[in-house]
Amino acid sequence: MAHYWQQKPVVIRQGFKGFVDLISPEDLAGLACEAEVESRLVYKQDGQWQAEFGPFESYEKLGDSGWSLIVQAVNHWSPEVATLVQPFSFIPKWRLDDVMISYSTPQGGVGPHIDLYDVFICQGSGRRLWRVGDRGEHRQFAAHAALLHTDPFDAIIDVELLPGDILYIPPGFPHDGVSLETSMSFSVGFRGKSASDMLSGLADHVIDKELGKTLFSDPGRPIQEHQGQISARDFSMIRAQLAELLADDALMADFAGGFLSKTKCVLDLQALDEPFDEDSLRTELQQQDLQRTGGLRCFYLDAGIAQGLCYVDGERHDFGAALQPAVLALCDQDSLNAAALRSGLEDPQFMRQLVIWVNAGCWYFES
Repeated sequence: MAHYWQQKPVVIRQGFKGFVDLISPEDLAGLACEAEVESRLVYKQDGQWQAEFGPFESYEKLGDSGWSLIVQAVNHWSPEVATLVQPFSFIPKWRLDDVMISYSTPQGGVGPHIDLYDVFICQGSGRRLWRVGDRGEHRQFAAHAALLHTDPFDAIIDVELLPGDILYIPPGFPHDGVSLETSMSFSVGFRGKSASDMLSGLADHVIDKELGKTLFSDPGRPIQEHQGQISARDFSMIRAQLAELLADDALMADFAGGFLSKTKCVLDLQALDEPFDEDSLRTELQQQDLQRTGGLRCFYLDAGIAQGLCYVDGERHDFGAALQPAVLALCDQDSLNAAALRSGLEDPQFMRQLVIWVNAGCWYFES
């Protein structure tokens, strides 16, 4: 984190010793047949780049080489793939984007491009050649309506990745990966929010909560000589009105918790046919742990955790100060046992909500 994070790329040889694919190519292709799953095919036809978006019904037309299948947010759909997030827990999960998986035939790739997010590319089966250039003024152009490429670049990293190797690439570094044989790549991506995204989300939050509705007022206004002028005094008051909203710590914390805990992709929530009640859920927790569904986002802020306040999938939950240990476990741990939740298991409000979550599939028992 001190030397590489958002600063420069690096190859971590055998970051995962003995790494084996966390999902089979057949299961990955099956996911790409589902409408809820974001996927695409990238290949060349008559020398021109092509891209198609799923769901797909067949892959027979593509042949044995020169194409890639890319599936987003596979950690939402595969518990095994979701385990790949845990080794990167030294980065807070609010920065996590998803786990993207690429299956490529020999000579398959998506072309030279620049990403706006941090990515740890974990090589699975097969071998892939990666070239990474330095940050700089790189011209980008549309090689296809769905593919933004960059001009050829000088490589500062030119390496063949083997199973278990990891390539970290920060935002802004051009890179190009070409499969040397049939291969799988597992990319753990971390994406920040832009100011425009945050302001748009804040506007929605303020509107939804009916906040910030006090009208601009200016008692004691002096006579103005120029009708068309927005004076420096008026402009200062306009800015102060907006700054007052941004300076409201409680409002901003509530917005941040809700906004950052919303998922951008569909969750694989499996509602139970035989739902739990509070007693049966307590009993089951004595036998086995609860697992968090892949991709579910659960956060707390320093300003609210002392009061047991947290945000789950965009919703605020205020459980009270006595339940702080349970809330910490809920947000920090992917696997929950009865001991971790002890402060909440006898609390009616917490148990009602936990039952709702489990019956909806947000947390689940493996058996």
